[in-house]
Amino acid sequence: MEDHQIVELYWQRSEDAIRETAKKYGGYCRAILRNLLGGRQEDIEECESDTLLSAWNAMPSARPQRLAPFLGRIARNHALDRIAYYRAKKRSCPGQLLLDELAECLPDDTRVEEQMDEKVLAGMIADFLRTQTPAARGAFVRRYWYADPIAQIAARYGLSETNVRTILSRLRSRLKQYLQEQGVEL
Repeated sequence: MEDHQIVELYWQRSEDAIRETAKKYGGYCRAILRNLLGGRQEDIEECESDTLLSAWNAMPSARPQRLAPFLGRIARNHALDRIAYYRAKKRSCPGQLLLDELAECLPDDTRVEEQMDEKVLAGMIADFLRTQTPAARGAFVRRYWYADPIAQIAARYGLSETNVRTILSRLRSRLKQYLQEQGVEL
């Protein structure tokens, strides 16, 4: 079933929308959740259900052209909320490592709200990534959006794991410098 047909089912408030979404995009959402949450199957299942419920609730005001990024963002946000829950409880979670990696080159949440809209920051990051090589850009997106493990990124781009770690470290440093040049306080 095509995305526009699934969206139409949401607008008709048909429960078939949930089934079709789960059938077409369930694996995609679970992959994002699994990468962020690790092997916590109960958390993955709960976040997947929350993703479908959030999509159901968002559809009356949203009419996405492409469901994959729409659902991916919802799933990712639910996973990040779960990571914050574990962090507050002083429990460890695999996704925390990703947040720690990026913490040095991005402003904290309070500064973002004070300085700029998140969309402006996202635009700056996108502009920065456009100036990078396709492999570096791909590695960055695979790591920090899809939360792919280093080994998986290395295999995808035919690089060693050490090379991927080096690329990501240099990208974070360049991103930090770029954002500072754009006037973002870190």
